[in-house]
Amino acid sequence: MKVHLKQIPTEGLHLEGDEECPIPELETDGIRCVGPLHYNVDLGVAGGALWASGSLSQPMELRCVSCLEKFVHEVQVPAFAVHTELRGPETIDLTPFMREDVLLNLPAHPHCDRDAGRICKPKQIETAEQGANRESDWSALDKLKLKG
Repeated sequence: MKVHLKQIPTEGLHLEGDEECPIPELETDGIRCVGPLHYNVDLGVAGGALWASGSLSQPMELRCVSCLEKFVHEVQVPAFAVHTELRGPETIDLTPFMREDVLLNLPAHPHCDRDAGRICKPKQIETAEQGANRESDWSALDKLKLKG
């Protein structure tokens, strides 16, 4: 989201709307945006710096760490805040700041039942040895001859 500095009045500016997904590069990791980034931000210029505060929300498709199913999670940034020095006379791009806050609010271990909208059924990992009779893991120690 680029903001033209001359469009910000002295009393500040309120912006609300939708932008394209700020993190398309995460699609290779199985995380993808399923809608636009919604922003509700107040902007102002004071003392040679731009400040912005408000909220962001971004619907994301994530993969559950328990059942490995994909689900949609709304990443909420209720306290988006930026204070940055102005380096140029014309515009400033808030997209990198928005991207960073959305990334910081992604769950580290996403669970599909987090919002109580689903019941997660963890997957059992099937192995070839599961049904077969196998030796005890302690069998190597049973063969050990200790002097007593």
